[in-house]
Amino acid sequence: MDSAAPNPGAAAAAAAGNGVQASGAGGERPEDASKQNLAQVTSSIQKTLGLLHQLNLTVSSFNSASQLPLLQRLNALVAELDTMQKLAEGCDIQVPMEVVNLIDDGKNPDEFTRDVLNSCIAKNQITKGKTDAFKSLRKHLLEELEQAFPEDVEHYREIRASSAAEAKRLAQSQSTLPNGDAKVKAEH
Repeated sequence: MDSAAPNPGAAAAAAAGNGVQASGAGGERPEDASKQNLAQVTSSIQKTLGLLHQLNLTVSSFNSASQLPLLQRLNALVAELDTMQKLAEGCDIQVPMEVVNLIDDGKNPDEFTRDVLNSCIAKNQITKGKTDAFKSLRKHLLEELEQAFPEDVEHYREIRASSAAEAKRLAQSQSTLPNGDAKVKAEH
C-alpha cells in the first residue's frame, strides 16, 4: 500500500533531478533551462489537477471498500504537491500585483496586458513626437546657421561625418565574436 503511493512522487522527483542536472551541464542556456523548468512545473500542475479530480471521484462515491484507493490517492497528491513545490523553487516568475488583483476581482488578466500595451503605445507616440520636434529644430537651426556662418557649418558637418564614421568603425569592431565571426543584428 505505501510502496504504490511514493512511486509517482519519486518518479517525478527523479525527473526533476534530471532536469536540474541537465540544465547545469551540457552547456544549455539559462533561458532553455528556465523554460524546461517551467514546463516541468506546468506538467506537475496538470498532474495535480488530475489527482484532485480522481480524489473528488473517490470521495464522492466513498464506501468502506474504497478506503485503500482513497489513501493511495491522498499519498500521491501529497507527493505531487511536494514535487511541485521543489520544481517551483527553480522558477523565477514575477506576476504584477495588478494581475493578481484583477484575477481576485474575477476579471480577465488580459485586460492588464491590453492596458500596458496601450500605455506603451501612447508613450511611444509622445516620444516620437518629441524626437520629430527636435529633428525639425536641429534642421531649422542648421539652416539658419548656414546662412549666417557657412564656413563654420561646413566645418561642423565634416567633424560630424568623421565622428559618425569613427563610431561606426568602433561599433563594428565591438560586434566581433571571440572566434572572429561578426554579430548580426536582426533588422525589424
